[in-house]
Amino acid sequence: MAKPPNPPIHHLLLFFFLLSLLPLSSGDDSAFMTELASALSPTPTGWTGTNPCAWTGVNCDASNRVTSINLASQSLSGTLPSSLSSLSHLQTLTLQRNSLSGPLPSLSNLASLQQVYLDSNNFTSLPSAAFSGLTNLQTLSMSDNPSLAPWTIPADLTQSTSLGAFSASNANIFGSIPDFFDSFPNLQSLRLSYNNLTGPLPSSFSGSEITNLWLNNQLQGLSGTIDLLSGMTQLYQVWLHGNSFTGPVPDLSNCINLFDLQLRDNQFTGVLPSSLMALPKLANISLQNNELQGPFPAFGSNVTVTLGSTNGFCKSSPGPCDPQVTALLAVAGAIGYPISLAQSWVGNDACSQWTFITCDSQGNVTVVNFGKQRFSGTISPAFANLTTLKSLYLNDNNLTGSIPNSLTSLSQLQVLDVSNNNLSGVVPVFPSTVKFNSVGNLLLGKDISGGSGSGSNSSTSGGKSGGSSVSAGLIAGVVIAVVVFFGVVSFVSYKYYLKKRHQRFGRVDGSEVASEMVKSVAMSDGNGHVHRHGGGVPSELHSQSSGDHGEMPVFEGGNVVISIQVLRQVTNNFSEENILGRGGFGVVYGGELHDGTKIAVKRMESGAMGTKGMNEFQAEIGVLTKVRHRHLVALLGYCINGNERLLVYEYMPQGTLAQHLFEWRELGYSPLTWKQRVTIALDMARGVEYLHGLAQQSFIHRDLKPSNILLGDDMRAKVADFGLVKNAPDGKYSLETRLAGTFGYLAPEYAATGRVTTKVDVYAFGVVLMEIVTGRKALDETVPDERSHLVTWFRRVLINKDNIRKAIDQTLEPDDETFDSICKVAELAGHCTAREPFQRPDMGHAVNVLGPLVEQWKPSSHEEEESLGIDLHMSLPQALQRWQSDEGTSTMFNDLSYSGTHSSIPTKPSGFADTFDSMDCR
Repeated sequence: MAKPPNPPIHHLLLFFFLLSLLPLSSGDDSAFMTELASALSPTPTGWTGTNPCAWTGVNCDASNRVTSINLASQSLSGTLPSSLSSLSHLQTLTLQRNSLSGPLPSLSNLASLQQVYLDSNNFTSLPSAAFSGLTNLQTLSMSDNPSLAPWTIPADLTQSTSLGAFSASNANIFGSIPDFFDSFPNLQSLRLSYNNLTGPLPSSFSGSEITNLWLNNQLQGLSGTIDLLSGMTQLYQVWLHGNSFTGPVPDLSNCINLFDLQLRDNQFTGVLPSSLMALPKLANISLQNNELQGPFPAFGSNVTVTLGSTNGFCKSSPGPCDPQVTALLAVAGAIGYPISLAQSWVGNDACSQWTFITCDSQGNVTVVNFGKQRFSGTISPAFANLTTLKSLYLNDNNLTGSIPNSLTSLSQLQVLDVSNNNLSGVVPVFPSTVKFNSVGNLLLGKDISGGSGSGSNSSTSGGKSGGSSVSAGLIAGVVIAVVVFFGVVSFVSYKYYLKKRHQRFGRVDGSEVASEMVKSVAMSDGNGHVHRHGGGVPSELHSQSSGDHGEMPVFEGGNVVISIQVLRQVTNNFSEENILGRGGFGVVYGGELHDGTKIAVKRMESGAMGTKGMNEFQAEIGVLTKVRHRHLVALLGYCINGNERLLVYEYMPQGTLAQHLFEWRELGYSPLTWKQRVTIALDMARGVEYLHGLAQQSFIHRDLKPSNILLGDDMRAKVADFGLVKNAPDGKYSLETRLAGTFGYLAPEYAATGRVTTKVDVYAFGVVLMEIVTGRKALDETVPDERSHLVTWFRRVLINKDNIRKAIDQTLEPDDETFDSICKVAELAGHCTAREPFQRPDMGHAVNVLGPLVEQWKPSSHEEEESLGIDLHMSLPQALQRWQSDEGTSTMFNDLSYSGTHSSIPTKPSGFADTFDSMDCR
């Protein structure tokens, strides 16, 4: 039998060519679907044969690519294959109401995917970037997956700009709700109930198209106010119950489609707006288990209302409240209806054991005492409706705005104390019978447009009626101040003459009204020298425009008002090219004045200028006008223009310590030498030591970290960013305050209790020393968990001395002498980060340990360190104090000498472990 001839070669080539035209990825879909079928138990009904496009619940397009998988409610278990993202044509994935477990495969880059339903399963984790690249996603539903490892809503989701519904209730989400919901113009349904979300509602909710908002029953509870709901005009159903929201229920009159509003089980306070009861489509509302006040609400008969018994309405039926109650509730409204008031201010009688309220025997309110309650907000004009009020104490709060002029109408008022707030504007003229105290309000001032004596300071309208005695005291004070001033200046000038000093100590005349005392301004060039800017920087640093500033006093301490026009000009209108850095409350811009002096301008973000932002702005001014030191960044001036808040500092050309430690490669810097590092540490220690105990007033910085340590061209360091500074309590007492700072640098006792002493700064300083030694960040998520927290890891290193050399920054390559120095700093870092505050040294100890490690620095003008220790960075009272003190008694004035009060290195703090000693490094 003849053998058939071989096919011609061109036939084989044609066959392989036709084979190549078949969609190769079809095999990929088949492979995945086969893998999926074997991974599920039981195998889905109708999944037989080799063609997945013929399987029940699977749809394919014309090229046999899988476009949808529908396996809902089939009692399936098993895990999904990790290669799910290979289904590049997939549009719909429906897997809800099964028992699927294991990690959820990544859906990344499935650009055709539109609908995803994963609800009611047992998935255990989400991969990173699970939802990236889903550019056509419209629905993501994954509620009731309680076995998921804790996760946060990823930013990758913002790529899904067509998202219309996102449901992830009971899915173990934690953290805050991200502020990116303005990325979803079509989002109508957001359901995130029964998770562990915390923090406030994101501002991007406002003005969105969300109609159904379910955020109820968070484990710890969302917090803050719900004011932004007023701008969500499309709302239909809002479930916020079971959280920790506070403040009043806002005016929702623009939410005309609102049908269902669930606000029960929160901490809402205040008076319900009447507009809430007039909403045309409202059918259900729950308000029980809150602390609501004011008139009893009167909803229409078509509305199902649940009020419960915990609210404090003034009556049990609709109708107006007592006039005194109405006035006090308006007062509470101006400070956000604090929960502390709402819990006591119940009923229709303000004299019935209401906290902070005192009445006479006739039931008239005579005293309101809000002193030291940490209230925020403004002073309500409604105080004027309490016509029998005799004493009003508002001191030591966080009140902003102006003092209402209506308070002058209170005919029986005897005491008004508004001291230590953040008040601003013109002070009303009170009768001489009113004892008025307004100290501690840095922005409270006169109207510079003129006016006859609406005083701005604490001396205004005091309780003394004798104007002549006030004038005599003022004259005597001025005479004494002038005598002291000329005495000190003459003394300093004489010593300067003897030393043939060539520096100039000038002053800038403020542009306030003529009665203002002349203020001094001294500006540093970054090297510790002081230059006169009366001629070098003409009117720029003290020019004002009444249109820009309103009533702005020049603060004591040499700082001046700078006009917004000057700052716009020198920063090129705050251009991107001039940005030096960004912080939690704003952007820092570089600028150069006409004489070549460089400045740094911190522009506070307008969105951050709430109470917290204003407090930081005030704190920076309040601290830096009281302290002057060569290792603290100098504040040169400030500007307030409408909502603008700007602070002007000396320019530090070498940036931050953080940049030189962690970003030196990217920025093209040379790595810091050990000599530079230990010198920077000493500079920082001296600055903090001065803050803690050597200044006229002691302060706690609360945010020491490398990004707040600035470097000059000579690589000398200065401590910056004083927005979180607090006055240090006396002795060993601690101060309770709002937790602030940066994780990784927070002392354990501060993080746990919110109470601070100077030892929290010592702890943060110790962390910075560890960063200086190792070149590693305090918190580093890129390394394994056991090494991510620097303090914990480094203290283990200290226990085993053999590991020290391995732990130090690899760029150092120390010789034996340098290594010995490194070991001493490492030991000091361990002391400073002791868990118990009493085990940590004070900053004087740190200065004395670091001092001998630094070769004595000789500045270009050595005489600067002399002049009997009088430093031109000092304010006049400090110079006088130094003049009167014994020479060498404070390292503030001779901080290169070790023969003063801190002449010997103290022993280790008691209780510190003796497992490591720097001598072991030899």
